[in-house]
Amino acid sequence: MWRRLIVKTLFETVEKPEKAILVAIDSRSQAIHSGWTVQDSLNELEQLLTTAGGVSVGRLIQKLTQPNKSTYLGKGKLEELLALQSTLKYSVAIFDDELTPVQQRTLEDFLEVKVIDRVALILDIFARHAKTMEGKLQVELAQHQYLLPRLAGQWSHLERLGGGIGTRGPGESQLETDKQLLQQRINRLKQNIDRVSRQRNLYRDKRRTRGIPVIAMVGYTNSGKSSLMNALTKSKVLAENKLFATLDPTTRRIVLPGNRQFLLTDTVGFIKKLPPTIVKAFRATLEEITDSALLIHVIDINSRNAFEQCKTVEQIIGDLGLGEKPRITVFNKIDLLPELREKKNEPEILTMFDDLLQFQPSNTVLTSATCRWGLNNLLETIGRYLPEPYLSEERSES
Repeated sequence: MWRRLIVKTLFETVEKPEKAILVAIDSRSQAIHSGWTVQDSLNELEQLLTTAGGVSVGRLIQKLTQPNKSTYLGKGKLEELLALQSTLKYSVAIFDDELTPVQQRTLEDFLEVKVIDRVALILDIFARHAKTMEGKLQVELAQHQYLLPRLAGQWSHLERLGGGIGTRGPGESQLETDKQLLQQRINRLKQNIDRVSRQRNLYRDKRRTRGIPVIAMVGYTNSGKSSLMNALTKSKVLAENKLFATLDPTTRRIVLPGNRQFLLTDTVGFIKKLPPTIVKAFRATLEEITDSALLIHVIDINSRNAFEQCKTVEQIIGDLGLGEKPRITVFNKIDLLPELREKKNEPEILTMFDDLLQFQPSNTVLTSATCRWGLNNLLETIGRYLPEPYLSEERSES
């Protein structure tokens, strides 16, 4: 009844942004293990909410070892969340963890407002920012896979899926028919994505034949990858101070001195608690990372959670089986570091981030995409990984 993931976004553009309350469980063991505090996580959730077009009016945190299986929160906190409606006037409750279908239905029935979780919020942002056909297909697939186990009690989905009252088979329950329709759509989406993926493979085979190496930029969302792409290639890739401002991969050619050239690809940013369904849906995009000769891991060095963000990216790279792929670590946004006002040089600044240097200490470059600092150093470092000089077609024909 509340979920409209297939056609509409969760926060449609209106005169007044939709008001939301953010809810999380504070598990000390989880914080110790991950390095993130519950406030850090909610700060990021609020950034996601802002990107989606909503506004936070409050937060509710409960200390629990693990969420309640049916209500997520304990009984007392659940009553408190309900009571806050009268003062905060929120119309949606956003939970920082992925909710089970049972938790979501119970919370919606009790609160009588829209209830979503971090995954649904990320999918909403993806739906807003997907521009290419491939991106839209991948987002829709992830949305359908998220919706499938949550169909129980859902009747309004028929208008979203294009079905209707006459679509039931003899003797079948509505829920069974619903699941069949959704599964059929998922299968069609997978086929379409596979077709696009095969086209990508043909394009990559052509690149291999021509001998042009591919370098992929990876990093936590909002680390400045798109700004760095613009600075290096003088292009105009969308770059905003928002999470997941860009979604579809962008590739540009760069020619170095000696006519050595490579293709630089900007991929979708990573984020903590990224569910496997999203990773699987975007496998065609992530193939660009797999096919690359070199990874450039871009880190927002000014973020107070830079170390945790770096670990998240490294973990996802490892999960993709790319842990051994060579890469350059870029500490971006150094113009925001207060240390620069003391006119310290690059080696002195690097010593302040020994915890981050454990990832790739020998290939670390300091940059500021907005100020165009360190770009030549980055290109020189990239050049050490490129093969023998490759003459561009234009030069070889002359």
